[in-house]
Amino acid sequence: MPGELERIAQIEDPYELLRAATTRLAEAQQEVTELARLRRRLIQDLHAQGMSYAQIAQAAGLSRGRIHQIRHTGPAPEGAFLGSGEVTVVTPLRPDPASDRTYVALDDLTTGKRLEELARTFDLSVRYDHVALDGSIDLDRPGLLVICGPRMSDAMRDTYAKDPVIRWHRDDQGWALQDTRTGVDHRSPQDEPDSRPADIGYLGRLPRPDGKGSILAIAGVHPEGSLGVVHLLTTDIGSLWGQVGDEPFSVVVGTEYDPDTHEPLRTELLSPIYRHDEAS
Repeated sequence: MPGELERIAQIEDPYELLRAATTRLAEAQQEVTELARLRRRLIQDLHAQGMSYAQIAQAAGLSRGRIHQIRHTGPAPEGAFLGSGEVTVVTPLRPDPASDRTYVALDDLTTGKRLEELARTFDLSVRYDHVALDGSIDLDRPGLLVICGPRMSDAMRDTYAKDPVIRWHRDDQGWALQDTRTGVDHRSPQDEPDSRPADIGYLGRLPRPDGKGSILAIAGVHPEGSLGVVHLLTTDIGSLWGQVGDEPFSVVVGTEYDPDTHEPLRTELLSPIYRHDEAS
């Protein structure tokens, strides 16, 4: 914007000017990316509603060729499933019993890295943060992608409790996800008497504590469940976006994995995808 440009240009200190110009340029680049994503999404939506590209072009005052170009270039609209501009991947810290240090478990690190790679394919900027050892985490921020279950964080436990359909609970058999609509308890096959290389996980968009936004929450009963959820996102995010957009929802995900590498082999939805605006 001209006013902001003029303000920055009037900064006399060269180092402050350099910092301000760099910061503003990064913000402007993010804005351009999100505007391009929005424009492509609008064209897709209008076409899905029955308008031809020629009709869209005429109504918008653009050429048909330009509409086709916008439709097939730029950041994909489904990237908005993860957020806009900049997202923050959050993983839990764990105590190192051999020292006073903390660390991120390799399984959590792998899941976080896969989520980062997915976000970057949609031209999103990615930062990292951690759930502290005491379970504390500031959830009142935009663009949070939190890989953490209720066991390691009271803040996340309170957040999961806002889900109107799927509930985390724990009993003598371990953690389970209950579908309150059907009454089905989804349990990890790892915890069954005839244990097999499979797990379950939670995927949902839940309200922030301050009510001014939402977070994307991912958690497995075991680490393989979380990795399976991210695998589902990388393979089927377009379908998920088409069904829930950026609205609150939740679903239980099942994962079968290689017992040697723990890499997901197959994922499936174990529950319907519940939109929370329809579940209230």
